Amino acid sequence: MFLASLRSRWAGLLGAFVAVALGVALTAAMGLGLASSFGAPEREPVRFSGSPVVVMGQNTLTVPVKRGPGTAHVSKPLAHPHPVDIELLRDLRRLGPVRLDGAKRDAVGVDAPVGDVRRVVGDRARVLTGGERRLADPEPERDAQALVAVNSFLGTAGGVSAFVSVFVTASTFAFVVALRRREFGLLRMAGATPGQVRRMLLAEALTVGAVASGVGCLLGAWGAPMLADALVDAEIAPEWFAIGGAVWPYHLAFWVGVTVAFSGAWTASRRAGRVGPVDALRDASVDTGVMPWSRRIVGGALLAAGVGLLGWTLWSDPSALMKRKTYTTQPMILITALAALTPLLVRPVLRAVRLPGAIGLLVRENSAASVRRTAAVAAPVLVTVALAGSLLGSAETAGEARAAEARQRTGAELVLTGAELSRTERVDLTERVEGVEGVRVAASSASTAVFVREEGTALIRSEARAVSDPAALASVSRLPVVAGDVRDLDDRSIVVNEEWERRRVGEWVDVWLGDGRAVRLRIVAVLARGTGDNGAYVTSANGAAAVVDRVDVGLRDGADRGAVAGALRERIGGGGLRVRTAEEWLTDTHPATKPQTRLGLLMLLGIALVYTSISLAGTLLMATSVRGPELRSLRMAGATRGQVRLVIAGEALLAVGVGTVLGLAVTLLNLATLTAGLTRLSAPAGMTVPWDMVGLAAGVCAVVGVGSGVLGVRRR
Repeated sequence: MFLASLRSRWAGLLGAFVAVALGVALTAAMGLGLASSFGAPEREPVRFSGSPVVVMGQNTLTVPVKRGPGTAHVSKPLAHPHPVDIELLRDLRRLGPVRLDGAKRDAVGVDAPVGDVRRVVGDRARVLTGGERRLADPEPERDAQALVAVNSFLGTAGGVSAFVSVFVTASTFAFVVALRRREFGLLRMAGATPGQVRRMLLAEALTVGAVASGVGCLLGAWGAPMLADALVDAEIAPEWFAIGGAVWPYHLAFWVGVTVAFSGAWTASRRAGRVGPVDALRDASVDTGVMPWSRRIVGGALLAAGVGLLGWTLWSDPSALMKRKTYTTQPMILITALAALTPLLVRPVLRAVRLPGAIGLLVRENSAASVRRTAAVAAPVLVTVALAGSLLGSAETAGEARAAEARQRTGAELVLTGAELSRTERVDLTERVEGVEGVRVAASSASTAVFVREEGTALIRSEARAVSDPAALASVSRLPVVAGDVRDLDDRSIVVNEEWERRRVGEWVDVWLGDGRAVRLRIVAVLARGTGDNGAYVTSANGAAAVVDRVDVGLRDGADRGAVAGALRERIGGGGLRVRTAEEWLTDTHPATKPQTRLGLLMLLGIALVYTSISLAGTLLMATSVRGPELRSLRMAGATRGQVRLVIAGEALLAVGVGTVLGLAVTLLNLATLTAGLTRLSAPAGMTVPWDMVGLAAGVCAVVGVGSGVLGVRRR
């Protein structure tokens, strides 16, 4: 019986088939990408490839911490690894030839037996052999770090794909049940039991899921290499990234597809089993009983959970609202809640709409009467608009806050950067810059880090700047100081932010510097927590191994920035020097949203938009296919074919509008919570709604909805 049903209802199940096939294809492609990114390939050493043994200075800090009743040791990479000392070099030369990399002494190559080298080195340095010699190459972790972005993107995209796939499949089967109530009633009247009706619908779902999953696996195998090429072209993945020969993603994708189809049809089958024989005689035009109490309870519980989770995060850890994992997953709870409650919200939204003319009145009343159809169209639009607004809006709001915070911190007119700064002594560099006519003050600084053990259980690394002249720093910056004075910074003190466990002015804190030295420093100033970029500050004596990488320059009143910039280039010299205005430097180093981040989010939006288009087309084609008597009645009442098409198009547009309004409600709630979190962090707070992307998503949904509805009329 279910095979006959499939043959007669294939058009109605086409949307679910395409959604499952696309979901499986994406899952397979992303699974293959994840399998290929689990480990960086073994690459041959470059720097000391000709040496069988490499001796590298200590580059980690190891500290004991509490672990339950005992202690354990945790390690963090040093900001400034130790060089191989002169005495050790002398001992190594006695064993055999030693290769140096110019003047650098962070690592050396040794042509000697590894056992002899280990005995001589002891615990003074690290001994590397075989593939480990690659750790002495520049940026040895760049391959593994590059794959973090790939894993993050593919994991997020897979989660969004699974969410939207389940949503579309479930809504498709739910609408199928609503359209087939009379058919199920006739089956019950003919003697079918509720269990037989449920099993028939589940058998249809399993058949669709199995066939669609097989097709999806083939599409995934075809599309995975193109996905890898796209990630490389977008600079999300490293150049060498390619799809491997893993098999498990196909098994995972196939069974995920079957499970999605089965789970999407499960609730619908339960509803189909409750259809009674009397429904075969039902001929009402107004939908009733569209919101059973179970759905109201589930939707209300999800809504309360979503709002409560936002409120809890805002109260307990507002900085978490800026993390991509948070603003990607939390909106899904609210989206699911409003989607479950959409049939309940359709009529209140429609009552607020006034459309002109008789056609407008008919469009509104038809939409209000056919709540199931309107909700089935509005729900996928809600998903797309909410994802577009929440994901892109959160990323842009957080990015704008970081950029605005950087602008507020920067009081310099010119910023010097580049390798040329590291070749000059700090004092001489400052004197040479301040000797240029028009320069009022110059503050040189270097990137470093400090480590602190908090609560005795965790070793925390905090990015820091090592400054030569705290007074000059205060003159060319506007740091968000909440207590103390940055100008009091000296070699026995430190500036921290509100995230530190110890953060009261005058307190002493035990820290490890970027080179691993343990010191005890007094807190002289505390900065606001902000967006997370307000790091610590120490003097250059506590960052002796750090090289100057930036000089902030303040100009005298009336000085010409262009002339001063030219004079600085001539005075400092060297091709590695960049002199930029503060605005240019901020634009280059603190973009509102990183291009890779925006591209990744746009790809996620594209996935959701494709799913939504499939759902809209399938739903409207199915809905129009059963409206023959209604449309013929309109024609008999005097409506022209054009007017009938206008009614169908208007209903589709109105349903898309309802979904857009609900999606914007989710967006505004998420962005308002993020803005409140930024305010709590004392960061610049301004809500950024991506109206262009929201408008694009709603526009595509409107075009697909109108096109599918009108196409269904032409088929009648």
